[in-house]
Amino acid sequence: MTATTLANDRLAMPLPATIAEAIALEMERDPTILCIGEDIGRAGGVFGATRGLQDRFGEDRVMDAPIAEMGFTGMGVGLAQAGMRPLIEIMFVDFVGVCLEQMYNAAAKIPYMSGGRQRMPMVFKTAGGCIGSAAQHSQCLWGLIAHLPGFKVVAPCNPHDHKGLMAAALRSDDPVVFIEHKALLLRKGRDFRHHPDVPDGAYTLPIGKAAVVRKGTDVTLATLSATVEHALAAAEDLAGDGISVEVIDLRSVVPLDTATVAESAAGTGRLLVVDEDYLSFGLSAELSLRVLKTLGLSALRQVERLAVPDVPIPAAITLEKAVVPGPEMIAEKLRQMAKAA
Repeated sequence: MTATTLANDRLAMPLPATIAEAIALEMERDPTILCIGEDIGRAGGVFGATRGLQDRFGEDRVMDAPIAEMGFTGMGVGLAQAGMRPLIEIMFVDFVGVCLEQMYNAAAKIPYMSGGRQRMPMVFKTAGGCIGSAAQHSQCLWGLIAHLPGFKVVAPCNPHDHKGLMAAALRSDDPVVFIEHKALLLRKGRDFRHHPDVPDGAYTLPIGKAAVVRKGTDVTLATLSATVEHALAAAEDLAGDGISVEVIDLRSVVPLDTATVAESAAGTGRLLVVDEDYLSFGLSAELSLRVLKTLGLSALRQVERLAVPDVPIPAAITLEKAVVPGPEMIAEKLRQMAKAA
């Protein structure tokens, strides 16, 4: 098989297979890593992101759990305290409320309550985002989790970042909530606007470092996860109107890379934060204020936010599109900012 064939095969690899590869490489490297979750073993995960792992590593390291999130999340806490590195899969992020006691009061707090003597090397792998599945299966909730001190919160937008950040999460001594977007998991192959090459072997990316994925001069647009794709589409649209948009992929909510966003906004003079999570008390307000505090209140001509209004996600896909920021909604907001300037 030639190098070109290998590159083409890797380019065609769907995102769930890339995630499974990242986990497998880390499990080979570190025998203390094990996985527990619903349908992650024989079924390979609801999106296929753990497919083949049980055959490769056995049922002792890739365990199918019953529908009892509180129970197997508690198992993960105990395993982490005992020196293991568990990956706990919560099928959808919408279900974290079922096991929030173990996440918030145990995993996130034990390192603090022990004065740092007890580490908590856990990954909570879950899927979020809007895919037309109504109010109980279409949320992101990274703002909710980020509000709880003690977690790192990661939400990548492309296969390269998923692989490198998953490896970093599994090597972290702190609990990491790793939120994959359902819409990205369902894509066929590598149909991504921003798609850096994915190396064959293991590699890590720093958690908390944003990436500038499109250069621009007129406005800075900061977002993360699947909305990066929407932002890039909107930026391409606006380029036809002579408006140059710089797009920043935050990659994580905690740590939040304010410095990269502030540096960009200082050059463009305008900032738009777009978030698929809810508007109030969330990422868009937090990042906007941090940038203003960094640069000073008079440094920017415009600061705007675009996020899901404070309503449950509707069941009808047409109504979902009316509340969730997509390419058209983002482009319209950018045009409004340009007219007001």
